[in-house]
Amino acid sequence: MSDRIIPLLIISSLLLIIDWYILNALKTLSKKKTEKTRNTFTYIWWGYSFLLIAGVFASIFFNLILSIRAIILVAFFLTFVTKVFYLPFLFADDIRRAIIKWTGKKKQEPALSKASNTALEEDKIPRSEFLVKAGLVMASIPLASLTWGIASGAHDYQVKRRKLYLKNLPKAFDGIRMAQISDVHSGSFYNKKAVLGGVEMLMAEKPDFVFFTGDLVNNVASEMRDYQDIFSKIKAPLGVYSVLGNHDYGDYYYGKGPSAAKAKNLADVKATHKNMGWDLLLNTHRRLKVDGEEIGVLGIENWGAGRFVRHGRLDLAVQNTDDLPVKLLLSHDPSHWRAQVLGQTNIDAMFSGHTHGMQFGVRLEELQWSPVQYIYKEWAGLYQEQEQQLYVNVGYGFLGYPGRVGILPEITIFELKRA
Repeated sequence: MSDRIIPLLIISSLLLIIDWYILNALKTLSKKKTEKTRNTFTYIWWGYSFLLIAGVFASIFFNLILSIRAIILVAFFLTFVTKVFYLPFLFADDIRRAIIKWTGKKKQEPALSKASNTALEEDKIPRSEFLVKAGLVMASIPLASLTWGIASGAHDYQVKRRKLYLKNLPKAFDGIRMAQISDVHSGSFYNKKAVLGGVEMLMAEKPDFVFFTGDLVNNVASEMRDYQDIFSKIKAPLGVYSVLGNHDYGDYYYGKGPSAAKAKNLADVKATHKNMGWDLLLNTHRRLKVDGEEIGVLGIENWGAGRFVRHGRLDLAVQNTDDLPVKLLLSHDPSHWRAQVLGQTNIDAMFSGHTHGMQFGVRLEELQWSPVQYIYKEWAGLYQEQEQQLYVNVGYGFLGYPGRVGILPEITIFELKRA
């Protein structure tokens, strides 16, 4: 528990320093107000800050009702982002004041006393009311867009339809429909009705088989308790196939080292897949049969080229698959494609998630942009090099920021076609 308390104390202290800094700047806008009004504002300012920090601690260390925890964390996130956007304007104003102060000293008469100098500087170098007010205006822009992303974007499920051309696809599979969802992150949910609506959208597409490409939970298996019945509704004639993502191992809750509690949690996560009727692929494969013809579905545990956990064993998943004309791989992290799949295997297409499209950006038919593209070369949509393909789904749920701006939650429907 101390591993979580110390970072939280450091972050809380930093936020309180930011609060003090901003409050002093805001007081310059209230000089004409009565002292009673200014004191009331100060009490409200600090009361809100301390209550919010206390709420975050309670949300992390106590079993609060999910809706209350969601409200607290959303308020904290929006407050923090707004203040961060405000800070550059105050810094700019302080730089301006420092320059004026430095140049002013050069021009002051030597006969002036130190007390007179101080009074003169204070008179001559007030805060710029323009910069303080401009900062408030600019800070309101991300606040408004992020608030809209929570209210509208978090559950605005988008069905993306793609034709997936595969060179050696058997005739029996030509026209077969496959669905993909990824990154449920059930620990972030707070609206069961909206989540159910997305699942119903998926089922209305009547896919022949379904892929889930990892991160069922944020940290612990119990996060699925209220949502298992919803995701159990995902059924398909040829099966629902799933893999684990980096969040499913409990590393962010139990630590990276082994422990009995962590092992029990992972076993519970795996059991949840089974209870929902999903076929969890742990470094193995399955053969899909239609009218006597077969293709392969391969799935590995999480493996990424970056700092995330590596439990995936592609060498085990491909064993005894040489006779299969088409191989489809489920692997949570898209960086795995370039690291181990592309040009090194005869896997036809890989399906990933993980990036979320950073839940922020622009995604149009002819244009897509997100800050995450500076971290991941392949981060959303379909990619192809030579005859190998990768599809990155931007996710069903959300993590951290409880919403989406521009990069909306995705349900992908593929129609398999012979190239």
